[in-house]
Amino acid sequence: MKRILIIFVLTAVCHFTFAQIDRTKIPKAGPAPEINIGTPTTFELDNGLKVIVVENNKLPRVTFNLVLDFEAVKEGGKAGYAAMAGDLMRTGTTTKSKAEIDEAADFIGGTLNTSASGIYAAALTKHQDALLALMTDVLLNPTFPAEELEKLKKQTLSALASQKDEPAAIAANVRSVVLYGKDHPYGELTTEETVENITLEDCRDYYQKYYSPKIAYLAIVGDISAKDAKKLVNKYFGMWQGSAPVLPEFPSVTAPSSTKVALVNRSNSVQSEIRVAYPIDLKKGDEDVIKANLMNTILGAGFSSRIMQNLREKHAYTYGAGSSLSSDMIVGNFTANTSVRNEVTDSAIYQIFYELNKIISEKATEQELASAKAYVSGGFARAMESPQTIANFALNISRYKLPVDYYTNYLKKVEAVTLEDVQAMAKKYIKPENAHIVVVGKGSEISPMLTQFGEVTNYDIYGNKVEPLETKLPEGLTSDQVLDGFLAAIGGESKARTVKDITLVMKTEMQGRELEIAMISKDPNMTKTSVSMGGMPMMTSVFDGKDVKIEQMGQPVPVDEEQKKDMPFEAAIIAELYVKDHQLATTLTGIENLEGTQAYAVEITKPSGNKTTYYYDVNTGLKLRTSTTLQSPQGTMVQDTDLSDYREVNGVKFPYAYVLPMGPMKMNATADRIETNTGVADGEFEIK
Repeated sequence: MKRILIIFVLTAVCHFTFAQIDRTKIPKAGPAPEINIGTPTTFELDNGLKVIVVENNKLPRVTFNLVLDFEAVKEGGKAGYAAMAGDLMRTGTTTKSKAEIDEAADFIGGTLNTSASGIYAAALTKHQDALLALMTDVLLNPTFPAEELEKLKKQTLSALASQKDEPAAIAANVRSVVLYGKDHPYGELTTEETVENITLEDCRDYYQKYYSPKIAYLAIVGDISAKDAKKLVNKYFGMWQGSAPVLPEFPSVTAPSSTKVALVNRSNSVQSEIRVAYPIDLKKGDEDVIKANLMNTILGAGFSSRIMQNLREKHAYTYGAGSSLSSDMIVGNFTANTSVRNEVTDSAIYQIFYELNKIISEKATEQELASAKAYVSGGFARAMESPQTIANFALNISRYKLPVDYYTNYLKKVEAVTLEDVQAMAKKYIKPENAHIVVVGKGSEISPMLTQFGEVTNYDIYGNKVEPLETKLPEGLTSDQVLDGFLAAIGGESKARTVKDITLVMKTEMQGRELEIAMISKDPNMTKTSVSMGGMPMMTSVFDGKDVKIEQMGQPVPVDEEQKKDMPFEAAIIAELYVKDHQLATTLTGIENLEGTQAYAVEITKPSGNKTTYYYDVNTGLKLRTSTTLQSPQGTMVQDTDLSDYREVNGVKFPYAYVLPMGPMKMNATADRIETNTGVADGEFEIK
């Protein structure tokens, strides 16, 4: 049956001065400005709550940012419960439902957000009492409604389903596991299994244990005096009680003694997602932070960085590449990243390591350092436009015991960095010999390339070690035999040919509303698809055997010639029969690993010349996935539809469970009804 694809589409010149500038000389920088962020007032309540007030009268607004002072929590087999506990706090109190909380915040034009690490609230100063009453109601009286937890779990599972097919998300997961280990909170992953394990009691326990004034800071920034702030804080937060939690110690994290390669096979990938990463010992506020940040800016931050210029401009391997160097109170990290075509995977990795070694062995240029300083200073200045930045600065000074003038003198410290400092930071923090290389891509193509960099270990999408995929095909096996095997698995070719029409109605959920997808197909090549949400038509597609018409929200959608050529194939009730009858070219490309299941990959050349790949279970013969590569404004895009839960309908098996592509998202859909040979009339496919 045809696939569902929904695609969403979305210098000034100063001539006179140019002649008078000698561009061979770097302009001498002026003195770095001193930043005035306001002197914070600090005090502490009897319950242990530490308060920071920064008065800023530019706008009649005030923000209250409550932050819990701990770095991480070990969640074990219930990873994800801390985030859910934080989200749930805003969904109901002893006096208000979620809807009433939303209404109260909207009424005063306020913002109220909760998380595992605190609460953020903002409004006009004249509404500060109403805002704090709402904020502390959520803080002190959350009820953790069971139905809201189920909604959160459902949303999380839907997001996880989408991430399974996102190479960048997979690379992030595996990078975390190999970098920190699964026994470390930074290496824990939220999975379907851990989400299902989460209970209301877990969320309540998290709140009771960690939401304590003994480990909390409240940063207040805006149009409010320290005197008024103190009165308000005592009034609304003075009754908050709680004991200080015992914060656990975490296992130490060390870099590998030699370069290691982690490979995640993604059978339909046309690009490789690459990460080069290792842990570093760099705490927030350390003397090295500013100098190391400038070094990394030269190496991999921004368009003019070395890694970007090498991989994009010089070699044309990619649209984007770069690196980050992150400080952290537990353990920091360095990560370089890019995404490249399969065939240049090894070359791209080589060039990344070339740049890592080069910045250690060769000093940066004066021009590079000047550009890096401008880049960092510009980002700092833009951040200063937000009042929340000032609040964060004040919090950082208190939490990390920074000098009180740390941010006031930030730009001066940036300007003082020398070329010698940059090279010293490279020698200290750039460790190409002790890196993890994480690659997500088509294993059958890229695995042989990777052994030159170090020991290769195979992982699944959640960072679990797996055995290398056996990709050798049985001798003599052909694509025709695989297709015949599928027909036999669903009931036999002769039985499959008895299906003359089919009606399939699938249901799923989008943004909390039911989405219905109805498909009707009739032999030899007529088909109609309707998509509706809450009973409202969203999209219809009709092919009467000759012409095709597609409408989205009542508006016609252009259909190109390639789509028209492929419509008879897409309209086929059982595509494998169409392939046989019309002798479409097929190629058995190999055995691929689909989330632990080995599958034969058969590439089919459609009437237009475009290709699609079908994957068949090596053991059962059933089709598990259809995969098509598209060109979009964002670049090459692979659209997959996963099929499972085959059930017999009048002697022929059809899948009842689907994972459908919806742009960058994935949707789990279930067949509500499948009927065959009901005598569908040709008029059903009439184009009006």
